[in-house]
Amino acid sequence: MNNFFKLKENGTTVKTEVIAGLTTFVAMAYIIFVNPNILGTTKMDTGAVFVATILSAVIGTLVMGLFANAPFAQAAGMGMNAFFTYYVVLKVGLTWQQALACVFICGIINIIITLTKIRIMIINAIPDTLKNAIGAGIGLFIAFVGLIDGKLVVQGSPMVDLGKIIEPAPLLTVIGLIITIVLMVRKVRGSIFLGIILTTLVGLIGQLGFGIKFGIAIPEHWTLVSAPPSLSPTLLKLDFPGLFSSKIGLVSVIVIIISFSLVDTFDTIGTFIGTSAKTGIFDEKNDKPTNNGLFPRKLDRALFADATATSIGALLGTSNVTTYVESTAGISEGGRTGLTSVVTAICFLLALFFSPIVSLVPSSATAPALIIVGVLMVSSIARVDLENFEEAAPAFLTFALMPFTYSISNGIAAGFIFYVLVKIVAGKAKKVHPIMYIFAILFILKFILS
Repeated sequence: MNNFFKLKENGTTVKTEVIAGLTTFVAMAYIIFVNPNILGTTKMDTGAVFVATILSAVIGTLVMGLFANAPFAQAAGMGMNAFFTYYVVLKVGLTWQQALACVFICGIINIIITLTKIRIMIINAIPDTLKNAIGAGIGLFIAFVGLIDGKLVVQGSPMVDLGKIIEPAPLLTVIGLIITIVLMVRKVRGSIFLGIILTTLVGLIGQLGFGIKFGIAIPEHWTLVSAPPSLSPTLLKLDFPGLFSSKIGLVSVIVIIISFSLVDTFDTIGTFIGTSAKTGIFDEKNDKPTNNGLFPRKLDRALFADATATSIGALLGTSNVTTYVESTAGISEGGRTGLTSVVTAICFLLALFFSPIVSLVPSSATAPALIIVGVLMVSSIARVDLENFEEAAPAFLTFALMPFTYSISNGIAAGFIFYVLVKIVAGKAKKVHPIMYIFAILFILKFILS
């Protein structure tokens, strides 16, 4: 084990790696509850999504650990599952089977551009301003979804209004939000995961003990542990013919796939850059650093693991699988090698047998998790120079249009187009990477042909 994972070389031990793996799992286990809840809105079978969420996390995290020897865990990405559900399926009108086909193609594209180094080229071409604005915009989008799911925000006149807080569903959301915020402020490990569990318990006590209708469905013969639900309702249900014959048009399909790919890439590379700068996880002897300060051999393997996980997840029945920033929880506990990831994957596998718990969790318990994740993501806007109008204008359009138009891709498109436009008008056209012009033209075509 020491030789395979190079524990001594990385200054770690089996005990440290096991603790780190457990910590990472607890920090990101909330996805087991949240993902089926979100994707279930598209009429996907929630039991099958539960299994697909776990199996894709297990496979992706094992590939990361065994192939890349990196302490990062993977699972269905927050933001991408919301984009998949609320925009691609519920707004644009693709079926969930067609949306899964988009995700699968995204994964294949990411595999190809990773192997050909194009993925790094794209990352280098896109300015930090837009990367940070996209992260902030997705945060606002996720938080908005959480507010709606928790019924704190409802459709009003003319647009949206505050929900009736004293009603059971929004009241439970508020209670869950308070619980989670307290846990976060107290820096409790796995705050979001524990927040979901505690909020569900509050709901159960209120419903069973006081008759408050929190909307928790309790099966007649409920058990704590059971065999996993069937995966067949979502397994290999991708609809490629329907995707390319859809009424939305080929250009819009391409833009959706590009949006999936770009956001997946930003999430992953951002996590890698942030952690490697402090820990040197990607440092390897005889490797020359790339422009991002990362090291090619180990980075390429980690990016490959991330890309393959997305396609595998689509085949199983879930939205984009990506590298989780919550991996930093385990890394902060000393995790430095793939053994951390292997331990996390084992924890996910064991969770397969606790599906009855997931069936009890109401949307009012997962909504606070979405809001808190949104808060954490929106902080990236602080890295944008908002005093510089050339940077502020495209950044604002990027993160504002995502929640306001209920579309991540609209925000990305607007940001790319106006960034190029602003730089041309400012006489800085030569400083814009050619790839940015290509994307801007594609997004303009998307708006024209939509």
